[in-house]
Amino acid sequence: MKQLLFCSITIVVFSSCNQSSITDRTLQQRVDSLEAKIADSYKPGFGEFMSSIQVHHAKLWFAGQNENWKLADFEINEIKESIDGIKQYCTDRPESKVIGMIDNPIDSLDAAIQQKNALLFKSGFVLLTATCNSCHRETNHEFNVIKIPDTPPFSNQLFKKPEGQ
Repeated sequence: MKQLLFCSITIVVFSSCNQSSITDRTLQQRVDSLEAKIADSYKPGFGEFMSSIQVHHAKLWFAGQNENWKLADFEINEIKESIDGIKQYCTDRPESKVIGMIDNPIDSLDAAIQQKNALLFKSGFVLLTATCNSCHRETNHEFNVIKIPDTPPFSNQLFKKPEGQ
């Protein structure tokens, strides 16, 4: 009787160990599959972020020139989002290591927008633009020169502040 009980317990223990091993393998296969899917999923490249920043840089200028502070606030935050995206998704790029040089000019420009100060806005925008070019030079992209825009990037958007704002 003792032998039968011992054999039964041994079989149950080995069965549960084997079942655990199968479960572990199944879970590991699922983890591996999900990691492969994540590795193959789309993530924006550095150029997509930079193109976005360039568009919002231009729109920001025209919003500020027209003292449309709500639009200027929106555009500066779009630039911040793109910079955050670079910091999150483009860590493998050497350019990402120096992107922080733009933080102080962005903060200064943001303060000018919050104060609704056109003079500070203009000087902050000039500083931001110069910092973009400094970053481009430092990362061997000196051929990509940014300037204060002279024409709006889109003909289907008004940059003047709406009536009653």
